[in-house]
Amino acid sequence: MATVSATTPLSALQALGQSVWLDDISRKMLNEGELKRLIEEDGLQGMTSNPSIFHKSISSSNDYDDAIRELVAEGKTVDGIYEALTVADIKEALDLFRPVYDRTNGGDGFVSLEVSPLLAHSTEKTIAEAKKLWALLGRPNAMIKIPGTPEGLPAIEECLFSGINVNVTLLFSVDAYEAVAHTYVKALKRRVEKGLPVDRIASVASFFVSRIDAEVDKRLEAKIKATNDPTEKGRLESLLGKAAIANAKNAYAVYQRIFEGEEFAPLKAKNAKVQRVLWASVGTKNPRYPDTLYTAGLIGPETVSTMPRASYDAFKDHGHAATALLDGIDDAPKIMQSLADAGIDFHDVTDKLLKDGVALFADAFHKLNEAILEKKNTDR
Repeated sequence: MATVSATTPLSALQALGQSVWLDDISRKMLNEGELKRLIEEDGLQGMTSNPSIFHKSISSSNDYDDAIRELVAEGKTVDGIYEALTVADIKEALDLFRPVYDRTNGGDGFVSLEVSPLLAHSTEKTIAEAKKLWALLGRPNAMIKIPGTPEGLPAIEECLFSGINVNVTLLFSVDAYEAVAHTYVKALKRRVEKGLPVDRIASVASFFVSRIDAEVDKRLEAKIKATNDPTEKGRLESLLGKAAIANAKNAYAVYQRIFEGEEFAPLKAKNAKVQRVLWASVGTKNPRYPDTLYTAGLIGPETVSTMPRASYDAFKDHGHAATALLDGIDDAPKIMQSLADAGIDFHDVTDKLLKDGVALFADAFHKLNEAILEKKNTDR
């Protein structure tokens, strides 16, 4: 087995307490040994997926065609084909990451599969699908992704209580994150009350980053364009690109309060794992910003950064590892207040992004099903 370099920017992140996961998956990556190489040579510690990723993987290649033909011959529906393809890929990835999971005593080596985004506002259906996917995957290092919508919270609690690892996704606001963190604690307390172990339950809270700046900057730029006051223009311009990291730092401050304080201490004494914050949507969308802005800017202990391939390659090539997350964390509320003073309604921003996020994943899910249907009909 190849050894992980001790001097790469990626390995330096691990030394600072941050795990690197890859926000990507494809059958080509699995079949050609690329994922195995990333784990062995780069020390990759986990992987996430979503309907957009699977849509791209399945619709833009022929790698799934033979499997689709076999599933069609078995009489599978489009939904059945989608489930079989995604479960097969995730299971293979889980097996590749299993040595990481074992080596870290269940701390890393996870791969996430998302419940249907069409169920984001249905608690009971989300619980049923999460339990179904968990059983189909049948591996302790699986994670089921559930959106952190109001309807998702009771589903998240029930799944965690049932012993299912959960990746809570689509978190944009600090309030939503805090509700998720308390839900995790509540689920573990329920397990303790029932005499159930808590030491192997794992969860991450996926807090989205770059989409915050994309939306806030758009609103700031509209205000900049509308003013003729040079002082006001300069004040507004100084806030561009500041919202996402400040918002993330405020969320991490809540993490510290809950999981490093008295509330979690009794569970920690029973070897419960903290629910780590996972930085999602870390790809830089604005070409004016550094391509490592959201990877280098959010490095901190007990966190995960799930990077799309471009961000992963950029950080591997020229990223600088330092605990930037803790730098200026006490100033983050001031930045958010400055945005409020500038007329940015941040509650409206995060509400819009949550709604858009659910819609985007639902749209990707529909397109994925259409791509599978097209391949299915082509093979008839």
